[in-house]
Amino acid sequence: MTADPDAPGDSQLEIIRGLRGVIHAFYLDKEILSELEKEEAKVRAMGNIEVDNQGFKQALERDSVICIVKDPRFRPPPEPTVILMSGEGNVIGEEVFPFTAHKYTSREDVVWLSDGFVLFPTVSASGGEQFVMPPVSFPELNESNGCKDVISCSPAPTSDLMIKKHYGLVDNPKLASVLVAFNRMRGENPSFFQ
Repeated sequence: MTADPDAPGDSQLEIIRGLRGVIHAFYLDKEILSELEKEEAKVRAMGNIEVDNQGFKQALERDSVICIVKDPRFRPPPEPTVILMSGEGNVIGEEVFPFTAHKYTSREDVVWLSDGFVLFPTVSASGGEQFVMPPVSFPELNESNGCKDVISCSPAPTSDLMIKKHYGLVDNPKLASVLVAFNRMRGENPSFFQ
């Protein structure tokens, strides 16, 4: 176990801690980020489909990475967190939220894989499909509070478990992790947690 995940933090950390549904929020240290990078490189989906967590890769390029452990009250992401891409780079499926489902309910050119994911069978795919987890915007951190290049992403379930173990947190299936990464504006002090 490393630093206390509930220790007082800087303004960015306190903004996130004030959001509905946030149980814990803390900066990830370089040690766990290195371990997570190795784990994310091994992740595969059902059917041995490759998973490309682009959001996580971009998070590693930022000055600071905050981990949020959240419950179901936390707001939904503003964009899809999972996209199924063909080997040619075409979108052949994507995550759907209750607030975006109306775009697909009357369409006859989609197949609902689940309540939260649609496939586009008319889009050609010739192998090499992969699930892409893109970087997702996180509007609560922005230039007004000293942040730029802000993104969020979801770690793989195995990475989520690694984070919880590293920081001595209980693995509760009702809680999930989201990572928020950002660069600091000029004049902002770097995090004292890293």
